[in-house]
Formats: sequence, structure tokens, C-alpha cells
Amino acid sequence: MTTTDYLISAALVLLVIPQIRGTRQTLRNALLPVACVAAAAAYYLKSFPTEGHDVRLYVLGVVAGAVLGIACGATTRMSRASDGVALAKAGVVAAALWIVGMAARAGFEYWATHSGVTTIARFSRDNLITGSAAWTAALLLMALAQVTFRLAVVRFKARQISSHAPTAARA
Repeated sequence: MTTTDYLISAALVLLVIPQIRGTRQTLRNALLPVACVAAAAAYYLKSFPTEGHDVRLYVLGVVAGAVLGIACGATTRMSRASDGVALAKAGVVAAALWIVGMAARAGFEYWATHSGVTTIARFSRDNLITGSAAWTAALLLMALAQVTFRLAVVRFKARQISSHAPTAARA
């Protein structure tokens, strides 16, 4: 892992801070994490292999990310500001799930480039995974799924909160 890799991982983990403090559910606040993960994907994703069992690995990454994202969104508390705008605030569980997902990917990357090289190479060979590009794509898809599913759940909850706003606050 390079210094850039560490900085990108740290930035993605630090996205939890505004969530803990609480954020108004504006389009900008909602899309910032998606934009950050998309930028990381653009930086890291050089190829998207589909041979062997690579696609199965991607599906597992997406499912794991979706589970984490749904759990993050479900454990995010929602309230309504005086102007009727929904406010989202991540509690301990939501923040921990976010950090677990991001840290697990960073930890796997560190392990894969250090003491885990042989183990991952053997696992990849035995399970018909074509190599590091497939693992990179799977981890990025996991991150994107986590962010997207969390966003979907929070936006759904925000819409419910906002739909119950008094008429005067909607104007």
C-alpha cells in the first residue's frame, strides 16, 4: 500500500464524521460519499475481469456491501428540522458498521500486499479468480454497494420524515 492508498482509505473512513454529527438530507450531502467512492474507483479500477469465477466474487462483494449499507441506513436516526428538512444522524452502530466496512477493505488490501500474498494467490487459483484486478474490482463494488444502499435507505427514511412535515414547513 502506498501513502496515497492510506490517504484514500482514511478519507473514506472519515466520511463517517459528518454522519455522526448529523447532516441535513440535501442532494449534496447525500451524493458526497457516492462521489468519493466513484473517485476511488476511477483511481484504482484499471480492468474488470470476467473470466473464471470473477463475477461470483463481484456478486459476493456487492452482497456484503449491500448488507453493510442497509444495516448502516437502518441504524441511522432520522429527525426533522424546524423547516421540515430531514436530518440524519448515525449512531454508534451505524458508525461502527461504516468503519468496519471501510477498514475491512483497507485491512484486506494491506494483508494482500504483505503477509497474505501466498494465501490469496492460492485461494484465487483454487477458486478460479483471475488475480489482483478481480479483487480490486470486488472491493470497489463492495464499497460502492455499501454507500449506495446506505444512501437508498437513508433517503427512503428522509422521504418518510419529510412527508409528515407540516404544510407550512413544506412551502
